[in-house]
Amino acid sequence: MSIIHKIGSTALAVALLAGVSGSVEAAEWKGWNIHKPGYPNTVAMDKFAELLAQKTDGRHTLKMFHSGVLGNQPDAIEQLRIGGVEIGNFNLGPIGPVAPEANVVSLPFIFKDMDHMHRAMDGAPGDQISAGMAKKGMIALAWYDSGARSFYNSKHPINKPDDVKGMKVRVMNNDLYSGMIAALGGNPSPMAFSEVYQSLKTGVVDGAENNWPSYESTGHFEVAGYYSLSQHLIIPECVCINADVYNGLSDADKTAVKAAARESADLQRKLWAERAEASRQMVMKSGVKFNDVADKAAFQDAMKPVFEKFLETNQELKPLVAAIQATQ
Repeated sequence: MSIIHKIGSTALAVALLAGVSGSVEAAEWKGWNIHKPGYPNTVAMDKFAELLAQKTDGRHTLKMFHSGVLGNQPDAIEQLRIGGVEIGNFNLGPIGPVAPEANVVSLPFIFKDMDHMHRAMDGAPGDQISAGMAKKGMIALAWYDSGARSFYNSKHPINKPDDVKGMKVRVMNNDLYSGMIAALGGNPSPMAFSEVYQSLKTGVVDGAENNWPSYESTGHFEVAGYYSLSQHLIIPECVCINADVYNGLSDADKTAVKAAARESADLQRKLWAERAEASRQMVMKSGVKFNDVADKAAFQDAMKPVFEKFLETNQELKPLVAAIQATQ
């Protein structure tokens, strides 16, 4: 073979390898989201997809699947952990049973208010929670809002812990939430979110607990007309990525992916605040009987056994709980 042919063959081989390398690095990721079109999280996740493509110069793109079409949240969390989907917008409630560090945010009244939650999650406590989740195959790129959860029911206003006594209350599938209702004397009823409206309507449960947008958008206010502002849980959500996918990125792409997620979080938080206020106004105009729980201390005192039981079995998380509570 002549030297010219050798050079030509080498150049062709390099070109082919470059083409293969480019096709391996370029990837269209699948993203899971439970919310419907127009919801703050949905708009923000679509923005994340747009920013991801921009910031990686098209090396990585994201196709979002909204409205839970790829399965329910617990299944989607497992799919992300094993790489069936690469990106997900998840509430930390269902992640808690998988990653103990994430369960800390489900302790009732651990956050004083929304601003306290933002400071903690955007700081060292949030980094520690993400590190714990990474051990289970998922990395949090940014934190979204999901509001403050309060009680609503079809029976009467809730002003004091005794008002929950004997009440059947729907909760998410997490032992901490069941323990919270039991500590108030109620009967916790874990069930899928999609089942709550009919269960409230037929009396299978007396009440539930959630934020203003969820209370409004699901029509729960139509069948549970008492809303009591307890704000007992402020559970953030994550934009999460499969750990193996993230760890396989170049440093530049890791930076770009995080930047895209955090910009989308800024948008989501703004849209969330606007939506929460609009939802509050809408249900108030509908005739919902609203009361602000004036004495939250009584509810906080009732939660002490929930904290104690959690920390007894998760003693290694005491510093994380303390760090969140000490966040200024």
